[in-house]
Amino acid sequence: MSEAIDETRCWQAVQKRDAAFDGKFVYGVLTTKVFCRPGCASRIPLRKNVRFYATAAEAEADGLRACMRCKPLGSPGEAMREQFGRLCAYIRRNLDDHEALKLDALSKRAAMSPFHFQRKFKAVVGVTPRQYVEAVRMQTLKENLHEGESVTDAIYGAGFAAGSRVYDGACSRLGMTPMQYRSGGMNVEISYATADTPLGLVMIGATDRGLCFLEFGDSHQELLESLEQEYPAASRVPMAKPYSTEFTSWMQALAHFLEGERGLAQIPLVRNGTAFQLKVWRYLQTIPPGSVQSYAEVAEGIGQPKAARAVARACAANHIAVLIPCHRVIRGDGSLGGYRWGLERKRALLDAERGAAKTAR
Repeated sequence: MSEAIDETRCWQAVQKRDAAFDGKFVYGVLTTKVFCRPGCASRIPLRKNVRFYATAAEAEADGLRACMRCKPLGSPGEAMREQFGRLCAYIRRNLDDHEALKLDALSKRAAMSPFHFQRKFKAVVGVTPRQYVEAVRMQTLKENLHEGESVTDAIYGAGFAAGSRVYDGACSRLGMTPMQYRSGGMNVEISYATADTPLGLVMIGATDRGLCFLEFGDSHQELLESLEQEYPAASRVPMAKPYSTEFTSWMQALAHFLEGERGLAQIPLVRNGTAFQLKVWRYLQTIPPGSVQSYAEVAEGIGQPKAARAVARACAANHIAVLIPCHRVIRGDGSLGGYRWGLERKRALLDAERGAAKTAR
């Protein structure tokens, strides 16, 4: 072990599972022959069985193998993204368990203090744990409505509590009423406008309650035709100038994100797609910013491991760029794969997210 290591301080960090020390040292458990990061969520070993190492290479040279839970051979940032990715999957599976999704329960599951957990969760995922839970519930509500469930059953099935206030809030965040959502935009007016961004021309389409369309393109006409194809039953009108405060704030948030300055704010979305597409798009929103998964990994994540090609088609059918982050899905060989708005934009989006993640740490 390196003489530069303060064993007392290291042991305190291990006892607290202090992820702030990840990357500064690893500890080995002599009884299991495994070495871990200080922030590992595994059971705290007995002090007499612990040895500290300045690097993972030293631990391997001592005959120890890397922990499969905290993966100390990767970078601290990668391990943190994987940990919170697993926690996001846990949230998706337990939407109806309100106690399990409270801050204290989630932070305990992550082996962190509530304050440290909330700060790290927002840095990795981009929103607070509460905002993430509500966003996943809203996506589930959309999927339930699309599959034909009654409004009441869809709300309960998504884990929302009963009451008219919940219903009203759900309507507002859907971007249209539940019945209008189920009809594909019938009797809905969509206002649209284009603007220049660091990645080129973008068109945003929105109802009076939320955003339903965001695409990059080379011309206004090309983007308008795409909007018409996506919502053929809706009426489409150019957004009057001066633009609304909501539209201006959305464009500012998008521009800042594309410049790598900060994450996107929570923007209400409405989505139109098949049940499978909705399931894929919902899953994509759980992939932490700056992280990537292969089409096969996404298929595995939604419980349909043989549907990698269908996942690729669902990504290609997405009409809300960035906010439904299909740019975070790549080929299994590590190459970028396809992107309906061009590979240069895909690469720029990933670079912006990784830059923002580094700034947040």
